[in-house]
Amino acid sequence: MSITLRYADSRNEGAQILNDAFLKVFENISSYDTERPFKPWFRRIVLNTAINHYHKTQRDSFRNHEQFSEGMSPIESTVISAISYRELIEIIQQLSPGYRMVFNLYVIEGYTHREVADQLNITEGTSKSNLYKAKQNLRILLNKNINQEKVNESL
Repeated sequence: MSITLRYADSRNEGAQILNDAFLKVFENISSYDTERPFKPWFRRIVLNTAINHYHKTQRDSFRNHEQFSEGMSPIESTVISAISYRELIEIIQQLSPGYRMVFNLYVIEGYTHREVADQLNITEGTSKSNLYKAKQNLRILLNKNINQEKVNESL
C-alpha cells in the first residue's frame, strides 16, 4: 500500500491500485520464478499497475490542480525530517498526477530520466522539467503545511 499511496490521489485510489496489483499477481503466479525473491517481483507488479492506472486516468495529458506561485524559499532538511511519513504522502498526493509520477519514479524508485520518459511515454526533457516543477511545488506545499502547523500551535 505504501507504494500505491505515493502514486494515487487518495487512499481509496491507492487501495484500488493495490487490489488490481493483487489480481495481476494471482493471474500470473504461474510465471513467478521460485528461484528468485518474491518481494521485488511483487513490487514491480505494483509499480507497473500504478503506472498503468495513471495512463488510463490521464490519457497522456498532464493536468495541474493548482497554479503555484514562484520564488518561495527552499525548505531546510531539518523541517522535512520533522514531518511524518503520512503527512509527507498526503503532501505528495497534492501534486498534479504528472508531477507526482515523475517525482516518485525518479526520486523514490531511482529511475533515470530516460527510464521515466520511457515508462510515461514522454520526452526526457519533459521528465526533467516535471521533476523540477514537482520539487518547486513540494517546497510550496511544505511551506504551507509548516505555516499551518505554526498557526494551529499558536491557537
